[in-house]
Amino acid sequence: MTEETTAMPAEKSADARPVVRDVVTVKLPADSAYLSVLRTATAGLAARLDFTLDEIEDLRIAVDEACAMLLPQAVPGTDLECRFELTGEAMRIAVAVLTVDGVVPSRDTFAWTVLSALAGDVDSAVGADDRVTVMLQKRRGATGAK
Repeated sequence: MTEETTAMPAEKSADARPVVRDVVTVKLPADSAYLSVLRTATAGLAARLDFTLDEIEDLRIAVDEACAMLLPQAVPGTDLECRFELTGEAMRIAVAVLTVDGVVPSRDTFAWTVLSALAGDVDSAVGADDRVTVMLQKRRGATGAK
């Protein structure tokens, strides 16, 4: 597992105050045996942003669910990469893996509905190399999906 932390340039909020933005990337084998590490990292980063205990648990479950959607189609022996972008009020999470077929998760499943309820904003994309990414965004104090 590798962990990389990068400070991004400050953005301006609606009231012209700078918004601090940190990026943390965790890369680990695309195997469910390592997901506890990712859940722990998610909880720790969410706690750093003063998310409530319920919001932290929602994010832990959401990241786990996103991984559960991606791991079955992962190319054996590849890495799962999780990128956390932290701002003052929100956490953006992108979970990505190189896949066999490059198919994004279906949005009309119960799993997608659960993921949307837990994380708030959810999307997915596929890259040119069949790398599938599930993107989540949870705002502090927000309830449910928009």
